[in-house]
Amino acid sequence: MDGCHNCSVHKPKKKTMTMEVKIISEELIKPSSSTPQHLRTFKLSLLGQLVLEPYVAATLFYSSNSKEGSCLDVRVKIDLLKKSLSQTLSRFYPLAGKIRDDFTVECDDGGARFVEVNVNMSLSQFLTDPDLIMLNKFLPCEYAAKNSPDDVTHAANFQVNVFQCGGMAISLCNPHKLHDGAFLSALLKEWAAAARGGGSGKGGTATAGDLMAPAEVFPVKDLWLRDLSVATLGCTYKKGRCVTQRFLFSGPAIEALKARGTGPTMKKPTRVEAVSGFLWKCAMAASKRKSNGLRRPSVFLHFVGIHRKTDPALSEFSLGNLLWVAAAQCKNTDSDCTDDMLPLLVAEMRRAISKIDSDFVSGLRNDKNLISSSLEELRGLGSDGEVDCFGCSSWCNFGAYNVNFGWGRPVWVGNIGFNTPMFQNFIFLFSTRLGNGIEAWVTLGEEVMDLLQEDPELRSFATVNPCPLAMTSLL
Repeated sequence: MDGCHNCSVHKPKKKTMTMEVKIISEELIKPSSSTPQHLRTFKLSLLGQLVLEPYVAATLFYSSNSKEGSCLDVRVKIDLLKKSLSQTLSRFYPLAGKIRDDFTVECDDGGARFVEVNVNMSLSQFLTDPDLIMLNKFLPCEYAAKNSPDDVTHAANFQVNVFQCGGMAISLCNPHKLHDGAFLSALLKEWAAAARGGGSGKGGTATAGDLMAPAEVFPVKDLWLRDLSVATLGCTYKKGRCVTQRFLFSGPAIEALKARGTGPTMKKPTRVEAVSGFLWKCAMAASKRKSNGLRRPSVFLHFVGIHRKTDPALSEFSLGNLLWVAAAQCKNTDSDCTDDMLPLLVAEMRRAISKIDSDFVSGLRNDKNLISSSLEELRGLGSDGEVDCFGCSSWCNFGAYNVNFGWGRPVWVGNIGFNTPMFQNFIFLFSTRLGNGIEAWVTLGEEVMDLLQEDPELRSFATVNPCPLAMTSLL
């Protein structure tokens, strides 16, 4: 992917060589068994229109030095990935089809897109100081090209990037209207289990009923929700130059933030609440400094999974976007950013998220007007241009570092370095490899990010852009 002048990623050091990737092959991996005729049309769910991002993506990096699978050469590994993917696609049959329109997938068994790429450096060279924009070259789709037929038509897109040392980066980049991050996690685990010779990563298997459940719970007939989502969530989008930075919070730092986030209004914050609340606080402080000391009202939009909030609860194999948005507000424009503010922010986040309970989800399912009114309420919170909006999604419980294809667990899991003309004030949270820390990928406007990353309070709790190879020692 060529860089875009509208967005960049700060790099602490200049690289000695430019990373290049070369496509070796591209093919379609067909499912190992045919899809029955009565399952040839798969319906998308209504909530697939809620998320505005075109893709859900992830890249998992694997060392060639792992003791597990060390006897396997690269060619054997790639052939195993193809064979196991074919087996996995027979269970997740819509992924071997094509996106027909905004409502359906044509399950024609045409195959998932599979790209093999060679990288002109070693894995350790890249991970010493990863360039987050170059990271996008490991993806099988052009992230900014929302309307490219080659990228959007296929329901599933995979890419295996082979480094000179034999290390690998395995990535997937699928249309977000088809599924969310929770399903992406389940898919990766099932694929890995098949590669290791097992039938399922969870001891169960996906049924057609599991896959179709989101569309049955939230059927779609037109695009009214997408239009409303654009108006509602558009407040998180900005024009101009943006920066994506990584902030690593160690286990002890998170425990300290949980203690600081405890107060009269907040008891026992979770690690995700503590970290996201702290980043919200620091982002507001940076915005205040940018505005010459003027504190702006702020809204924090947290995407919440609702798989377990339906009655009955839906399987992790449910193929759809089972997400809703919780909106926390900070209207206080007078007080300083003090230690006492963190418990208030965390409590406000918990209050907003707690509203999305089983009763609320039941209402969404049965009352279209509740969906409209809820989004209209969210729209009112951020429609004023004088309000700062931030979005957040946590992948901390997805278990990406447990995805083992037979040659060990990933040494690092990457997301996306944004370089589009429009960007979001957005935070992605990931658990670290040992599970005790959190890595936050934060995208903000360039000027606000310059102020944020120099915040001494933030730096006292987080390491900025750490080398993934050294992250374990920092936790």
